Order: sequence, then C-alpha cells, then structure tokens
Amino acid sequence: MKSQYHSNRRQFVRTVAATATVGSLFNASLSSLGATDTGVIGETEHFWYRRAPEGPYIDSQRDNKAFGFGDGQILLSEDNGRSWAHNAAFPDADNITFSCLLKNGNILFATREKLFLSTDNLGTYREIIVEDRDGSDYRPHVARDPARPGWYFHPLDGVHTWDIDGREMLVWGNYCNVLGGPAPVNIFYSTNGGETIKIAYSFGRNPHFQEEGTPPESFLGDPENPVICRHLHGVTYNPDERAFYACTGDINRGHSHECHWLRGTYHAPTDRWDWTVLISVDANSRYKSGGINFVAGQLYWAADANGPKQPDEEYDRGIFRCDPADLTDPSKHTRLFDAEFEMANMIIQDGVILAGHCSPASTYQTGIAFSPDLGRTWVEYDLAEFGPRSPVRFQPKNSDGWFRVDLRKGWIERGEVLFIKPKS
Repeated sequence: MKSQYHSNRRQFVRTVAATATVGSLFNASLSSLGATDTGVIGETEHFWYRRAPEGPYIDSQRDNKAFGFGDGQILLSEDNGRSWAHNAAFPDADNITFSCLLKNGNILFATREKLFLSTDNLGTYREIIVEDRDGSDYRPHVARDPARPGWYFHPLDGVHTWDIDGREMLVWGNYCNVLGGPAPVNIFYSTNGGETIKIAYSFGRNPHFQEEGTPPESFLGDPENPVICRHLHGVTYNPDERAFYACTGDINRGHSHECHWLRGTYHAPTDRWDWTVLISVDANSRYKSGGINFVAGQLYWAADANGPKQPDEEYDRGIFRCDPADLTDPSKHTRLFDAEFEMANMIIQDGVILAGHCSPASTYQTGIAFSPDLGRTWVEYDLAEFGPRSPVRFQPKNSDGWFRVDLRKGWIERGEVLFIKPKS
C-alpha cells in the first residue's frame, strides 16, 4: 500500500491508492463482497473497488441485473455480471452509447443516433423513433461523415428513472458535441417503460456545433429557442417539489452563455412540460456543474468551473448544498468540499457521496472524492493503477452493494468499468 498527503486549500486529507488480492482483503470471501470470481479487488480505508471482469462492457445495472455489450452482441445478466443468461446479435454493439434497465423489465439502449427497446430479455428488440413535441417523428440528421452521426442519446450522469405517482418516469439529456460529430441537444422522456420516447425540451441552434458548410437556416436545434448550450450535464428529479432540474455546459463562445440551470415540471394529464431557465452563466462559476442530487429536500451538486478567469481570481468550484429555492443566491450556499479540481459527476446514496475528478484537469490519475457522512467529512483517493481516467456515469448500488462507474479515457472516450463498495 502506498499513501500520500494532499492539501485541498482548507485541510489536509489522506489519499490512498492500493490493490490487493482477494485473499488478503481482511480475509473476506468473494461471496461476502458480492464480487465476481475474476479480477483483482483493491481497498481504501472507506471502500473496496474492482475493475469489471473480462467480457462484455457492463454499461448499466439495476438491482441484480446488468446490461452489457461487445463482440457484436448485447447481453443481459441476472446475477450482477457473474454470468450472462440472455444475449442477442447486435452488429453495431461497439457504438452503443446509452442503456437503461427499466422497472418493468424493459431494456432501452442506444447507439450514437438510434434508440432500441427490448421487452423480452433481449429475445427481440426494435428501433424506437422519438416523438417530437408536435407529435411528429423526430429523426436524426444526415451527417456529412457517416462515421460521425452525432451522439443523440449519450448521458454523462447515471440516474435516469424515478417513481412518480405510482409509475416510473424516464428522463435524460444528451452529453454530445465532444466526440462523434455535431448533434442537437435535447431532454428526452418516457412514461410507459420506453415504449414511447418523447422530447421534453429542445435547446436552440448553437452555431459552433454544426455540420461544416451548413447554412444557418438548416442548423441543428430548435430555431425558436434562444437558449443554447453544448450539451447536458445532468437531469434529476426533486420529489419534494415534483420538479426536474437540469444543468448544461459549456462556455461562452461568442454566441451566448452555454451554462444554464433549468427547472421543469411535467403535467401528466395533458402530457405537457413547463420549463424555466433559472440562471445562465459563463464557465468560471459554480453553476457550471453536474452531479445534481436531492436528499431530504436539499439540493447537492458538484462544480467543474474551469474559466476563463482573471489571474487573481479563484475557480468557483467545489461540492455545494442549498435549499432549492436558494439556488440562484450564492450567499445561501454551503460549500461542503472545497475541491481543487473540476468535478461534474456525483452520486449520493445511503449517506455516501462519490464524486469523480476530471482527469485532464487533475494531478491524480483516477481521482475520487468520498464522503461517508453526507458531506460532513471528506477524503480524496487516487486509484492510480487505472491510469488517467475520469469517473463518470455513477449508478446506484446493485443488489450486492456495488456502485457502477464508467472510467473514461481523457474525459469522454470509453475506457473501463469500475465498481465501488462502501465499507459501512
């Protein structure tokens, strides 16, 4: 085991990067940890961690189920990835960018520009055409380069479903315009288990992210919406307000601010949305953020403010908490963690907070900020054996108690899957 000390401007925190064989890990057995029977498990003071075993890329999990893909197949596990009971041929598997296991057993998954649904454990699947706000079919644009059709459905966050009034609602936004070609930015939703996917909100036409040579009248995006962005960082539901919150990126490129917070409410009887832009800012702001969570009526989020700024300015970043009504008033925010590095991905479950460093901006290889007590105390860990990776798409614990995390090369290129299990 190796350890080092790192100052984050307010306090010294201990960081540990360690790997260990399963047999040396407090004499714990594989079964007691709920791990698979392959791979190496490491530990810190606060959690165990392991790389996903060789085999399918485990793209999503829920309870005891996991959805994976690879080698021209899509696969479903019913025992948290130990075995794969169901599979189907899917030639475009390497281009899957999103999947979601729904409460009714349906599986929604997407390639870069197409959505698919299976209702019978991958026995069959069919393409789903998105329904636009006027009820018409919403079709992807025809890309100039077929190998870069745009990432229409790829999210940066990992929680996309909520139980509302006795039914499950699926809502997510696309993190796009980084890899894979230009794409319009939308918030999507479903109220019927993925059978119908509709658009909840469409952002305007950002001149910076368009196919080269396209005239303005043919730009991607809603021509009637002046609110533009680069992509969605996250969409989350607050049950106390019965409202959804969304935050976007990225920076002002001379066309308008791209960082916004939005609040949306859904009226089920009329199938209508009402959205309000709460605040719009430039990139050196705590509102350039992600990882939105609501716990006991309080709003938590992680900021990846990254400039531009004046030489004497500090970066307005960290992990924050406030009453939702006070979001636009920084004087009423509590900074729970004064982060040195950009962090726009976070999950909170059972009092545990996990947040990931943006690897290109961090001195850590694979940086994790961890709080075991809802933000009262913090420690940062460098899981350096994974190399330079950005943890994103944090998903809730499976039935064995493991969080699932994407490890992305640089910031967004798919790398590996990491599992983390808190010790208490």
